[in-house]
Amino acid sequence: MCGIVGYTGNAPAVPVLLEGLEHLEYRGYDSAGVAVVSRDKGLQIQKCKGRLRTLREKLDSLPPLEGTVGLGHTRWATHGEPNDVNSHPHVSQNGRVAIVHNGIIENYAEIKQFLLHKGVAFRSDTDSEVVAQLLEYCFNDHSDPLDAVYAVLDRLEGAYALVILCADRPDMLIAARKDAPLLLGYGDGESFIASDATAIIAHTRDVAYMEDGEVAVLTRAGIQVFDQYRRPVEKEHHTIEWDVSAAEKGGYPHFMFKEIMEQPEALRQTISPRLKGGELCFDELPLTDEKLRSFDRIYLVACGSSYHVGMVGKYNLERFLRLPVEVCLASEFRYSAPLVDERSLVIVISQSGETLDSMAALREAKGLGGYILAIVNVVGSSIAREADAVLYTWAGPEIAVATTKAYSTQLALLTMFGLWMAKRLGRADGADYAAVTAELELLPGKLEKVLADTGIYQYLGSQYFSRDCVFFIGRNLDYALGLEGSLKLKEISYLHSESYAAGELKHGTISLIEPGTLVVALATYGALIDKAVSNIVEVRSRGAEVVALTTESLAGKLEGIATYTIAIPDTHPALQPNLGVAPLQLFAYYIALQRGCDIDKPKNLAKSVTVE
Repeated sequence: MCGIVGYTGNAPAVPVLLEGLEHLEYRGYDSAGVAVVSRDKGLQIQKCKGRLRTLREKLDSLPPLEGTVGLGHTRWATHGEPNDVNSHPHVSQNGRVAIVHNGIIENYAEIKQFLLHKGVAFRSDTDSEVVAQLLEYCFNDHSDPLDAVYAVLDRLEGAYALVILCADRPDMLIAARKDAPLLLGYGDGESFIASDATAIIAHTRDVAYMEDGEVAVLTRAGIQVFDQYRRPVEKEHHTIEWDVSAAEKGGYPHFMFKEIMEQPEALRQTISPRLKGGELCFDELPLTDEKLRSFDRIYLVACGSSYHVGMVGKYNLERFLRLPVEVCLASEFRYSAPLVDERSLVIVISQSGETLDSMAALREAKGLGGYILAIVNVVGSSIAREADAVLYTWAGPEIAVATTKAYSTQLALLTMFGLWMAKRLGRADGADYAAVTAELELLPGKLEKVLADTGIYQYLGSQYFSRDCVFFIGRNLDYALGLEGSLKLKEISYLHSESYAAGELKHGTISLIEPGTLVVALATYGALIDKAVSNIVEVRSRGAEVVALTTESLAGKLEGIATYTIAIPDTHPALQPNLGVAPLQLFAYYIALQRGCDIDKPKNLAKSVTVE
C-alpha cells in the first residue's frame, strides 16, 4: 500500500510531511514526493524515484518549498513503471490541482480518452493522473472546489484514498475515501490526514476514521466531513493509545528483529485480558449461546500470513468444536460461489484491518447472510468497523513488512476463541480445556526462553545463506506452521522456498531432493513424531541436509538423524506453533542478514495490500 500524509496549519509543511512519510516507509514504496501551496508561489512540487532520502537530498539542493498546507506520498508502482514522472503528487495540465492517490481507478482508460478528446495533455502512465486532470476540467463548471470534487467522484470507479490541493484555495486540503484507508488528525490550530496513524502520532493522538463515500475539508481551523450526499457528518473521535516509541527501533538493528523479540509481551497483551482465574472470557463479543449454537460451519478468510494462521486454526477449531472449518484465501473467496448462509460463522483475519481482498470477502459473506467476526490489530480499521463483532490482538504497531508478532497474536487469539466457543457449547473436554488454559498463562514465558539465545540461528544463517532452494516439511500442525516459515524466508531473503505436507514427499516432490538440498523438518507434533522421523530419514538418504525443529521431550528421537536440531519448550499441542514460529522467523532473519537484504522493506512487497 502507498503512504499518504497531509498537513494544514501554521508551521512549514514540508518538514511535517517528510517526517510523516518517514514513519510510513515501512509499508514499502519505490518513489516519493511532496506538494505545498502558498498564496505567493502557488503550487510547488518535488518528487522522484527511489527512497525518501533521495527526495530529501533533492529538496536540500533546491530553494525551499514555501507553504503551510501540503501533502506527501510514497508510491508502489501499479500503473506505469517507477520513475520521476509517474511518482505522486500528480498535477493537472494548467497547474491548478495536485493530488495523491492510493488504490486503483478502474475506469481510468475511459476517463483518459474523454479528456484527451478535450485536448488535455497527460504526462504520466498512471491511473491516478486522470483524477487531477478531471478535477481541473470540472473546475471550469464549478467555482466551488467541493462541487468539483463531488462531480469527479461521481465519475470514478474503483478504490481510492484521495487528498487534493488547489492553487485557488491555499488554505485547505480536500480528502475523499472509498475502499482505501484514510484517517483524520485533530490538532490545535492544525489538521492532519494520513493513510496510517504512524504518520501523525508525533503531532496528535486525536483521530477519526473516514468511511467510504465521505469527503473531508481540512483547514487550520478544523475539519468538516460530509457523506456522499454532501450532508454534514459528526465523526466519532478515537485516542491512539500506543506511544510513538513503539514505532521506533529502540536500539534494535531492524524493526523485524525488534518485533520478533516483542512477541512475548505482545502475547501477554493478547492473552491476559481474556484469561481470568483459569477461564477464558470474551466479554467484548456480543455472541449469545443461542447464536453460537446456530452455526453449522466456520470459514476462516485471510491473505498471506493471516491465511497461515487460519491453516493452524483449522486443525485446532475442528478438534475443539467438531464443526467443519474451511480456510479460504480472501482473494479467491468471493469468486468461488461460497456456501455461506445465516448459519455460517465467517472469521476474517487481517493485521491491518484494511486488506482489500479481505474486505471484499467480508462484504460478500455478509451479503450472503454470514455472521462476521474480525480478528485484527488496528482499532477502528475498516474490517473492524464492518464486522458484526471484532477481537483485537493488541499487538501494538508492527512496522516491518514481514509480519511476526501479528501472526503470533492472531494465532493465540484464534485458538483461544475456538476453545472458548467449545466451552460455551458444552463440547470442550474438561481436562483438555484446563491444560490449554494453564499453558496459555505460561506461553509468554516459554517464548522468552526460545528467544533468549539467538546464536544457533546466526550460525545456521552463516551456513545456509547461499543455498538456492529450501524445502519445509511437516505433518498436521507442523505442516501448517511450515507454510509460514517458508513464506518468511522467501519474502525477506528472496530464496526460493516451498512448504509441503511431509506425507506428500513421495508423491512427486522427493524427486527434487539431491545432495546438499536444505530441508527444514518440523517435528514438534508428538502424535506423529515417528512419521516425521521417517520423512527426515527419507530426505537424508538422498543427500539432503536437515535442520530439524522439535520439542525438548522429542529431541532424543532425532538424535543422530538430523544435521542440526533445535529444541523448543513443550506446551499443549494446540499452542506448539506459537513457540515453533519464532525459530523460523529468526532463521529467515539471519539468512536475509547474511545475504545483505533490506529486511524491513523487502522488494516488491507492501505492508497492507489495498488493491486487488
